[in-house]
Amino acid sequence: MAPESDLSGADRFAGLRRQMVDQQIRRRGVDDPRILQAMTTVPRHEFVPPELAEAAYQDRPLPIGEGQTISQPYIVARMADLANIEAADQVLEIGAGCGYAAAVLGELAQEVVTVEIRPNLAESARNTLDRLGYSNVKVVTGSVDEVDSERRFGAVLAAAAASKIPDTLEDRLADGGRLVLPVGSRFAQHLWTVDRQGDELVRRRHEAVAFVPLV
Repeated sequence: MAPESDLSGADRFAGLRRQMVDQQIRRRGVDDPRILQAMTTVPRHEFVPPELAEAAYQDRPLPIGEGQTISQPYIVARMADLANIEAADQVLEIGAGCGYAAAVLGELAQEVVTVEIRPNLAESARNTLDRLGYSNVKVVTGSVDEVDSERRFGAVLAAAAASKIPDTLEDRLADGGRLVLPVGSRFAQHLWTVDRQGDELVRRRHEAVAFVPLV
């Protein structure tokens, strides 16, 4: 094996991704092979500012501008795991940020629509996803209201915390679909899931988290 200094940047980052998956994700109970493969594949360092590339695979969120962050890798994997995404699913994400989570979801689903209210972040995410070849991920600038109101999704995920579960997101679920989002105040939040079975909605609370507020 070549010494660290002889490794190309691509090989080094690939090694850091594998280490991230083994130490941060698999050890914490996310063991779905499709999610582990997605997290191993998506180059997280491409979604952060260049000066933070060396920190991209650390176990923490990182700033991406405009007061927003790229989520901790484990949280991205955990939310994908809770969403129970099938290969044929269409997925809606609220809060594209830099586009990293949408890329992970794009490895799992047939199509991803991700919305971002901040135009500069939306444009940056769109450019990065296009450059990396994620043709099944569409970035929409604006709120969820910009997405066809008649369209229903197999999974809906929100990357920002709501004070309560929004009816508008539950309404976006197809039969058998699942919503995953943080709910609570700025200082006390938990992940919640909502499963739709026909007209019935089953809501469950999961672990504590910390997200920026949903706007």
